[in-house]
This record gives sequence, structure tokens and C-alpha cells, in this order.
Amino acid sequence: MSSSTTSVQDSFTVSYLINKLGFSPESALAVSKYLVLKTPDNADSVISFLEIIAFSEYQIKTLIKKKPGLLASKVDKTLVPKLEFLKSKGFSGSDLARLLCQNPSVLGASLEKQLVPFFNSFTNLTHSGEKTIKAITCYSFIFSYDIDAYILPNVNILRDHGVPESNIILSLYRFPCTFVISPVVFKEIVDEVIGMGFNCLIMKFIYVVSMLRHNNKCRQERKFGIFKKWGWSDQEILNAFRKDPHVIRPTEEKIAGIMDFLVNRMGVRSVLVANQPSVLGRSLEKRIVPRGLYAQDLLSKGLIDSIRLSPLFDTSEKAFLQRFVYHYGEDKAPELLKMYKYQVERAAAGGGGGKWRQHSIS
Repeated sequence: MSSSTTSVQDSFTVSYLINKLGFSPESALAVSKYLVLKTPDNADSVISFLEIIAFSEYQIKTLIKKKPGLLASKVDKTLVPKLEFLKSKGFSGSDLARLLCQNPSVLGASLEKQLVPFFNSFTNLTHSGEKTIKAITCYSFIFSYDIDAYILPNVNILRDHGVPESNIILSLYRFPCTFVISPVVFKEIVDEVIGMGFNCLIMKFIYVVSMLRHNNKCRQERKFGIFKKWGWSDQEILNAFRKDPHVIRPTEEKIAGIMDFLVNRMGVRSVLVANQPSVLGRSLEKRIVPRGLYAQDLLSKGLIDSIRLSPLFDTSEKAFLQRFVYHYGEDKAPELLKMYKYQVERAAAGGGGGKWRQHSIS
């Protein structure tokens, strides 16, 4: 093929992506490096097929960006059998659109050698096609893993430690990516969780396994190191983790920011945060700061003399307003609500960078 012919085809591909799918010239040029269209016929057929099964224009565009070669696929031979199989298992058109936009490699997988065996094997573990769909919807890349090499050995590790089958099934479809890890590493995590004193018979055990699976040892130690900087002992860290394993989910920056606000700006003793670690999972800007500032307003007005962290930060917005605003009656509530909304807006704008009034909170 001559360079002039290649140039013409590249030009046609770029023009097609711009005119048919609304690509920017830059995006179209980037995609054209992985796709050559000689005519619009096949690409038009693919797009029409995707539209019929409920793909939006945006989803089609997203899918083509991730998998340009899809426009060269044969609809009847390649796409229809795979999508019909998935629909037959219970996926709706909108489900398929989300699934394939997240993981378009599903369309490149073999129906007979990968998709069908995976679905059957996973359903054998969950005892439910519906739960298998939930697992795939939760983590679309699970299709890419060999069940016999990853998922089944890790399930067996939990079984060997006496984890109830009902808990294993629940975890398989609620957080399936927990199981797509080397069985050697998975066993190390399970042994570590047992060493921390968690009970294998309760669901929290698998929650902790999942948490540690997503926080490698180095990241976990860095987060524990932050707690130590704020004066927590090893035992206090372990107790906090036992109370709420999600204590290591926030980023290091978020943990440091919340501790700084609570301890240095609100005067909360660090050990009280260790006793109520759930507050570290709350939004700093949307909850911790505005409610903390508002609590200081209440303290300065003498409406409260102390407050516990959990009622202040762990309650829903409705419960918070009822307890800390409307509780004070119709004569004070309008003014207090105005004060609270001001602190919400202040926190959202990043305000309040000056000296913060400090009061003892218990």
C-alpha cells in the first residue's frame, strides 16, 4: 500500500470520527492511529447496533475511544453472540452499556473459552446468576481473571479458616475485587487479620480482609505512622482499627487534615479521636469543618458546654439539625440555622484560615 493511499485512509478515518461521532480533531487523530476505515459501512453497522441496544451517543464515543478496533468488528459474528449471551443472563441494555464502557475488553474475549466458563463457574460459587451479575456490575474487570488461579483458591482459604459460606457469597458479589489477588498474598492478609483478633465467623472479618487487600503494607504503615505522630499508641491504633476498619481508607492527606482540625483548631484530645475513629471517614469540607465551627459557636453562646464526636459528626444531616438547631426552640432556631448555613458556606469556600477559637470537647 502506497503512502498516499494510507494517508487518504487515515484522513477518511479522522473525518468519520469527527463527523459521525463528534470527536475533536485531536481525539480523532489519536484514535486513528489504532483504526483504519476504508468505508463507513461496517462502522455504521456497529454504531447502529450499539444504538439499538440502548447505548447513548456519549457511551458509544467513550467505548470507541477505549477500543477503536470495535468499529472494524463484524456485528453478526463478533458482537451479537456475546451481547446476546450477556442479555440472556439478565443484563439490560443500560447494564451492558455501563459494563462495556468500563471494560471494553469484554468484547475481545472469547465467548466459548472465557465468558461462558467464567459466568458458569462464578455462578457455581454464588449459587445465583443474579449475584453473579451484581459482581460483574460491581467490578467489570473480574471477567479478565482466571477463576481457578485466583478466585477459587482465595475462597478456599476463607473456607479453611471457618468463614461461613453465606459471608463468602456476600463478599463475592459485594466486593469481588477482593478475591483477584495472588492466593499467597491473600493468605498472608487473612493470617494478619486473624492475628489482629478479628472473629472469622462475623462479616467484619472479610471487610477487614478487603480493606487490607486495597491498602498495601507500605501504605497501611504510613497511615498508622500518622496516627503515631498524633500520639496514638500501637494498642490505640489497633483498637481504633478493630472498631472501624475503614479508618485506613481515607488518604494520608485527609487523615492528617482531619486530625489537624480536630486537635489543633478545635482542641479535641487526640485520644478521643482514637476512641471514635469513624469521624475520620467523614468529609472534611462538607461535615467536619462546618459542624465543628458551628459547635464552637454553640459553645461560645453557652448553649452547650461539651459535646461528643459521634453525635456531632456521625449523624445524618436531618438528625444533626434536629439535635443542634431545632432543639433550641422556635425563638432560637432561625438564627442558629443561619449560623450553621454560614459555616457550611465558609467551609465550602475554604474560608476560616485565621485563628480558631478552641474549646475542650469530650
